[in-house]
Amino acid sequence: MTKNSDYTCADYREEMMLLSLRRRLEDPGVSEEEKPAIRAGIKELEKSLDI
Repeated sequence: MTKNSDYTCADYREEMMLLSLRRRLEDPGVSEEEKPAIRAGIKELEKSLDI
């Protein structure tokens, strides 16, 4: 197994933020007005993470 030193704490943090936004988007309690902002945050994080 090789060690990947390019993976940082910042990468992990962004992944967890992305996961949180995806879960929030699926939450039935989230208003329709909030969803576009959540989707924009998801898109921004995916671009940052090259997903």
